[in-house]
Amino acid sequence: MNKFVLRIFALKSVDFGSLSDYGFEDDGKGGYRYSCLIADGKMRLEVTVDARGGVSTEVTDLDTEEPYTLFLVEEAVGGFVGSVRADYERVLSDIAEKCCYREVFKSAQAKTLLAYAKDKYGDNPEYLWEKFPDNAVLRRRDNRKWYAALLTVRKTKLGMQGEGSTEVVDLRGDPAFVAGNADGKKFYPGYHMNKTHWFTVPLDGSVPTDEILRLLDESYILALGTSRPKKS
Repeated sequence: MNKFVLRIFALKSVDFGSLSDYGFEDDGKGGYRYSCLIADGKMRLEVTVDARGGVSTEVTDLDTEEPYTLFLVEEAVGGFVGSVRADYERVLSDIAEKCCYREVFKSAQAKTLLAYAKDKYGDNPEYLWEKFPDNAVLRRRDNRKWYAALLTVRKTKLGMQGEGSTEVVDLRGDPAFVAGNADGKKFYPGYHMNKTHWFTVPLDGSVPTDEILRLLDESYILALGTSRPKKS
């Protein structure tokens, strides 16, 4: 996998359901292939997506039917090599935009929560902070208020034991519930949120998934009648 593919498809997963509509053809092995001409018809670009979502490419010189790789060399300059490189990046970027979705969160519970929010409420995560690409929010469509914030934080920031980072979700809660439960044992005070109305749930399996989804539903309801969260 070359550096262009790595960069363009970083933190993205292939939406297999969209490949056929884009023009990909089933290769009969669980993968898909797409082909188009670039560089004013002088080169053929083939994009392959394997059964696991891995992306690979090959550019072929139509005059020689040999692979063309000079455009992958940063030091290579010139009008022709530049046009091949520009067309190559344009096509891959278009595929990434139309046939992929962003996948930042890796834990099974984070993926389940996001899939649940998409299926039940039609909401996708919004990545609002350029400086914090691992953080996202979910918000209601009717009033644009947040009902969840998914974050990747250092365990020590929450007072958790162990080193490294963990994925968590901030949820709205009734003040009485938050006061009585966000004690650092099962739930934690809302990270970077108003700690009266928000609490933090680790997405590490320590809290059952069904319970997290129930709390997400409650947070969604609370977002209907409460003010927009403020960072503490």
